[in-house]
Amino acid sequence: MSKINWSELFPTRFSAFIFVLYIGLFVNQGILVTASQKEGSKYEYDIITVVLLTEFLKLLTSVILYCQQNSFRSLIQDSVKNKKVLSLYFLPAFLYCLYNNLAFVNLATFDPTTYYLLLQLRVVATAILFQVIFKKQLSKKQWLSLLLLTTGCMLKGWNFTQPNTKDESATHITKSTSIALDINAVLIFVQLMCSCLAGVYNEYLLKNPGADTHIFIQNVFMYLDSIICNTFLLILQGNLNAFSIQNLKMVFHYKVILVMLNNTAAGIVTSFFLKSMNSILKTFAAALELIFTAIFSYLLFSIPIYLNTVIAISLVLFSIYLYSQNPVVNTMKATPPSHTEEKEALIEEV
Repeated sequence: MSKINWSELFPTRFSAFIFVLYIGLFVNQGILVTASQKEGSKYEYDIITVVLLTEFLKLLTSVILYCQQNSFRSLIQDSVKNKKVLSLYFLPAFLYCLYNNLAFVNLATFDPTTYYLLLQLRVVATAILFQVIFKKQLSKKQWLSLLLLTTGCMLKGWNFTQPNTKDESATHITKSTSIALDINAVLIFVQLMCSCLAGVYNEYLLKNPGADTHIFIQNVFMYLDSIICNTFLLILQGNLNAFSIQNLKMVFHYKVILVMLNNTAAGIVTSFFLKSMNSILKTFAAALELIFTAIFSYLLFSIPIYLNTVIAISLVLFSIYLYSQNPVVNTMKATPPSHTEEKEALIEEV
């Protein structure tokens, strides 16, 4: 029987720690967001305002973390020195901005189960984009593990105990609703492509053009560009009440603040994830995140776990085991000794 290749799956203890922390933070994010909802799964606060404020918080956190070991003057100098990398981060920032807004548009049309099923296609799309951008061919075993992962995630969204639910709702679809679904099918495809391309391209920036740039400087670039993109979209939508006194009162509730703080930590950890590992392993982490979310949702919110969840967990775990035998290796390009030592020192400090 083949053994798990731990050294290639997690090159360092730090990467294994980041993997676990990444899953924990995103599981916690789903729980916190659910806890911040009112009856009927509605929000009293403006979601766009929360997203934008979170980006500001991520930017501030990245600046503070960088300035713990460096001066603010050094931050400005390094930013000017690497202004080309700053411009390159506009693409993933715009894609993430588009993704976040399309999520709300698509959830207004699709029920959560259908939305979740369609979005799982990003697993395969991520693998294809990874091959194109990094010019690495995945093995048959790696592709099999990804396809099993996709199947497991899709089974998670299918309730075997209520087979007639889908058919009954389908009989009430009118012609206008059908046209709306066709339009949103295109929008959800755009959304998942934004997610895949942003994730893989972000990894590319961390390991290639930005390999010699301090990781917190790269985070500053990412969140600064994201703030610009979200502000532009806010103005384009004409949402002038986003930062009204009444709206801000709703935002600065302790539950919403916890959502923003956790999301900030998740954003910082994601950059370390892509730097030390890769976007393929990130899809497996996302699958585990969804499984753990289902378990904790049952324990905390009494959301039932059906047979499909048990089967999904089994498939996801087997796909992870299969992948762990022959994981993708995608390390950074070689850097001068001084930069390498700086990265090792940073990892030890974190």
